Parts: sequence; structure tokens; C-alpha cells
Amino acid sequence: MTVTTSGQPADAGAITDVLLVEDRGPVRVLTLHRPDKLNALDTALTRALSTALTAADDDGEVRAVVLTGAGRAFCAGADLSEFSALTPDQPDAVLERAALTARVQTQMQQMGTPVVSAVRGAAVGGGAGLAIGADMTVVGTDLRFGYPELRHSIVPALVMTGLQRHLNRKLAFELISTGRLLTAAEALEHGLANRVVEPDQVLDSALETAEQWAAVEPRALRAAKELFYRVADLPTEAAMRVGQDVNALMRGFRR
Repeated sequence: MTVTTSGQPADAGAITDVLLVEDRGPVRVLTLHRPDKLNALDTALTRALSTALTAADDDGEVRAVVLTGAGRAFCAGADLSEFSALTPDQPDAVLERAALTARVQTQMQQMGTPVVSAVRGAAVGGGAGLAIGADMTVVGTDLRFGYPELRHSIVPALVMTGLQRHLNRKLAFELISTGRLLTAAEALEHGLANRVVEPDQVLDSALETAEQWAAVEPRALRAAKELFYRVADLPTEAAMRVGQDVNALMRGFRR
């Protein structure tokens, strides 16, 4: 199945496709599909991705999701060619795009279904946010990861929250203020990636992780993921109380 610029299913091979959707058993693979634009996020692709993530999470047959990009890059961030229409005299369009971008940047961690990103080449700006917004991240040795927005007189406003929660403040500020790009080895060192593989092995490695998730009791995995992100922002005592509740609930998960 594919998703077109309207966010609706379309026949494979349609020239308007911006997102490819493929089921490999219980694993759903979502492929950003604007290779000529390095999979830059325009409104159509961002909306299609959000729609596809929701659909995957609502599909009881889908146990895990892999997010990747077509061609030689994962995602080059926002499509700057749209910015000429997103000006203060178009407040509705500006607010709609901001809300859509904010939603897709946080959506993967809010899903019950686990998501692994398979990242090769450039993952910058909004693309960097998507790469680390997944629950796990596999990167290629050709990774170029960073936030070069200020070079274009743009503030990386909607990706800053995710970056701060993944990196120490000194390095995070360095990235957003200088635009320096991290290598794959640096991404692994700083906890932005789970593993580094050769570029042609990125998808296969991510699929291995997804297949491991798919073999687990789905209610238990969903509960574990939800608990993981809930306790991250709670004081210790409150987090332990939530954990006790899930501990009692999980007794019904055994097969």
C-alpha cells in the first residue's frame, strides 16, 4: 500500500506518492518517498506520515513499525520551498503547519506500537527529530546528523524539545547554535543511536529489531512502552506507584 500527497491510499507506482507503506508480516515499514528532495518534509509528506503512524497504531495486526527514507538520505528536514507561503500574513496556514509538525515529532513515542528508525545519510532538522523520535534508532556509517536551521535564519523550535531530552545541554546548544553535524560514531557515543551498521544494512538491522518486538506479547510490550515514557517525567515515588499498577495488570498478559 502507498499513501499519496492527500494522505489517502493509492496504487503502488503512482507518481504522487510521498510515503510508501509495506507490511512484512506483523512489521509495517513506512518509507519517506521524496528521494529527489532528500525526503524533505513538506506539508503533504508530514500529514501522510502522521496519518500512517496513526493507522499503524490502530491496526491490531501491526506489532512494530520501521521508519526509513528512500534514496541516499533519511530526511533533510523541512522543505524550505514551502516557507514563502508560511508568512505572518497567513496565520492560519502557519499555525496549522506548526501544529502538524509538532504532532509528528512526538507521535512515535506516544504510540503503543514500538517504532525503530532506519537512518542513512542526512538526518537534519526535522529529519533529525524524526530519527531520534523513534523508540530505537539504527544508523548507517554515512550518517550526517544535526540541526543547521540557524544557517537559514530559522529557529529549530519544534525539534528542540526532543534534542534536549536526548543530549546534555552543552552539546545540544552547540548543535543548534553552530549547525555542526555529528557522525555515526558520535551519535552512538552520545546515545542518539542504538547501533551503527553499513548503509546497505540499515533497513535489515532495523527489521531485526522490529521482528524481535513482534514476537513479544503485544499487550505487554504496549504497557511497557507506555510505562517507560510515563515514569520518565515523574518523581521517583509517583513513578513507583504507577509501576505497581502495571505490575498487577501484567498478570493477565501471560499466554
